[in-house]
Amino acid sequence: MLKLIRSTQGGMEYGRRRVRRVAFQSKVRLRYGAEELEAETVDLSLSGLLVKAGRTLPMGSLVHVRLDLSPRMKPIVGEGSVVRVLGGNQMGIQLDQLAVEESERLQEFLLPLIPNE
Repeated sequence: MLKLIRSTQGGMEYGRRRVRRVAFQSKVRLRYGAEELEAETVDLSLSGLLVKAGRTLPMGSLVHVRLDLSPRMKPIVGEGSVVRVLGGNQMGIQLDQLAVEESERLQEFLLPLIPNE
């Protein structure tokens, strides 16, 4: 329970961010219209992810996200939007529309990774 509380207290510590991010590398596929982009996560949180890709999509782009966290776990799928573009190859994606089950699975995966302080 304390980890969950800590994960949502990141707002004051990290400025605009309201949740704690966890450095984690994993494959992610982004579908934007008819295009599909393969990327890798840099970090992720309960509400979004920072990805590194061969190219970036325009800010505000709506994307379908397929996040492969573990070979033992089925992918997290949902909709998001590009809210930030960093450098030439990184994008911040806010997970706007995750189904409750998907959000719960993401939370179960992330909570053990949040460091105790």
